[in-house]
Amino acid sequence: MYRRLMLKLSGQAVAGSDEFGFRSDRLTHLATEVIALRATGVQVAVMIGGGNVFRGNRAQEWGIDRVEADNIGMLGTVINAVLLRGRLAALGAHGVRLMTAVPINNLAEPYIRLRALRHLEKGSIVLLACGNGQPFTTTDYPSVQRAVELGADALLVAKNGADGVYDADPNKHAGARKFDQLTYDEVIERGLGVMDQAAFILARDHRLPLHVFDIDRPGAAAAIISGTPIGTLIN
Repeated sequence: MYRRLMLKLSGQAVAGSDEFGFRSDRLTHLATEVIALRATGVQVAVMIGGGNVFRGNRAQEWGIDRVEADNIGMLGTVINAVLLRGRLAALGAHGVRLMTAVPINNLAEPYIRLRALRHLEKGSIVLLACGNGQPFTTTDYPSVQRAVELGADALLVAKNGADGVYDADPNKHAGARKFDQLTYDEVIERGLGVMDQAAFILARDHRLPLHVFDIDRPGAAAAIISGTPIGTLIN
């Protein structure tokens, strides 16, 4: 079905039910899901967030400039990516490459599009950190941007505790209805919060399919690739 995919993981996926920090069992789960995804035969790139370490929107609370706050958040994505790389290696994954939009040469390779493509074509799992290296964005926009740059056939949008897109918050409304499939225009018309609007518009403009699913469901990402109707497909 697909040849190359981008998987977007939030920092919250590393923290689990905790607001901040790290959980070893969550890290093992995420690494297992990434390995299972590559085992389907697709090329896998992973964009990981850093909200479990620091969020740029907390700048005022901490009395620092928003740009500095976003810089801290980008460093948080590096911590998560190094953790994930280590756990992938511990579980036997080979050919894991970590690339950062902000050069940190002692820890990772700088993101270079053609080099990332070469790694993917050789079967490596490519972990992407620091977003696109710019402040004022969450990892939503960079995940779409890199997916388009790398020619990904789809973006898997991993959610925590939400198994798709609903017409209302299912945690607040018992009668909320889940959508199996939506068009980009339907999402915009209904005002559904799938991801940052700029990121969503970029995906729409480049006709990048989005699979929104619950990362907590074991094997979900790999099952989507196999054609199992899981979560919500937006195309």
